[in-house]
Amino acid sequence: MERPAAEPAASRKAWLIVGLLVCLVLANVADKIVVGLAGIDIKKDLGLDDAQLGVVQSSFFWLFAVGSVLGGWLGGKIRARWLLGGMVLLWAITMAPMVSQVGFTMLVVCRVLLGFAEGPAAALVMQVVHSWFPAHKRAVPSSIVTAGTGLGPVIAAPALTWVITDYSWHAAFGVLAAAGMAFALVWMLVGDSGPEAAGKGHPSAEGTATQALPERVPLRRLFSTGTLIGTVLLFFVIQANSAIKISWLPLYLEEGLGYDSGTIGRLVALPYLGAAISVIVVGVFSRWLTRRGLSNRIARGVLPASMIVLAGLATMAFSGFDRGTPHMVLLITSASLNAAGFGVAFAGISDVVPAKQRGMVFGIVTACFSLGGVIAPVVVGGLVASSESAAAGYGSGFLGLGVVMVVGGAIAMLLINPERDTARLAARD
Repeated sequence: MERPAAEPAASRKAWLIVGLLVCLVLANVADKIVVGLAGIDIKKDLGLDDAQLGVVQSSFFWLFAVGSVLGGWLGGKIRARWLLGGMVLLWAITMAPMVSQVGFTMLVVCRVLLGFAEGPAAALVMQVVHSWFPAHKRAVPSSIVTAGTGLGPVIAAPALTWVITDYSWHAAFGVLAAAGMAFALVWMLVGDSGPEAAGKGHPSAEGTATQALPERVPLRRLFSTGTLIGTVLLFFVIQANSAIKISWLPLYLEEGLGYDSGTIGRLVALPYLGAAISVIVVGVFSRWLTRRGLSNRIARGVLPASMIVLAGLATMAFSGFDRGTPHMVLLITSASLNAAGFGVAFAGISDVVPAKQRGMVFGIVTACFSLGGVIAPVVVGGLVASSESAAAGYGSGFLGLGVVMVVGGAIAMLLINPERDTARLAARD
């Protein structure tokens, strides 16, 4: 008779954890976008050209994959309270040197270390979120946490732009270092994994396909499923889009389109605001589709993949526009649809992966799709540096990105099928 009384408290704790993880994602995104926001000042201060700044932006992802895999492995061995808290503390430590004068080499080293420390973030955050909710309820909380990637720049872009403009880009890094230390302390006091961490939660009334999974499946078999192959491909193009937006969007608006720095601080926030809203809306819509009896292939495969295809078409379209309302509408549409597919698709991974293996699998998936972040900023930097004008270089970069997104989304749509892959894995147990 005590069970019903316990559930509301557990539910409140689950949503408290979701709120904390949204804050963590906000800090994560702010750490990433600060170089883009301060790009002009950093170039002038350190005497960098566009190609060198592209290297700085890309360097964040050089050890990202290593950190992702290591974090996924540690996720099954160290309590989330200490692992996530220590990870955020390391973020803050890597930001601290930029408070004083640094050179190109030190800037690259610090970004490499930050990327290593942030590599496990997406995997560990989703692992913790999924540990607090049964399978059929994960789409909405996953999407809310993913929305933090949109809310981060909405809050951070204007604030950091103000700090950079009124003080210096060094001060912006100092603010982020202090915020990271504060969050690490709070998380270590109240954060942790939930009752679903070891697959011991209550069976769900919906989405029962995951109940047929064996306790463990060889990684080779898991990563030969169409769902994981398609999801990795989908995340690769999502990450390429996100990395270019984080690395080059402020510079694109200033150098390519001629906006002033004050306007840029406001405009940069708009695509992220659209992304935050669309992520939550799509998460709720995916949950509604599941409750209506549609398959997870539709709700967590076709739905997010189709959004990436549409985002790619919008990217191709705005690459040929000059500044103005139509251009910003297409840019916001591209960013919104790109982000919306991530949280829902990530929930689909848990449909085919046993609970005890999710940390490692999430880490490997993150490591694989992080390559999109390694490649994309360097390619755009090279195009801008080698083109007749910055506008032409950015236009070519976004056009190519749009094509890759359309192709990748279409292929992923054909491959992702959680019900089919869960049945095959269970049959071979």
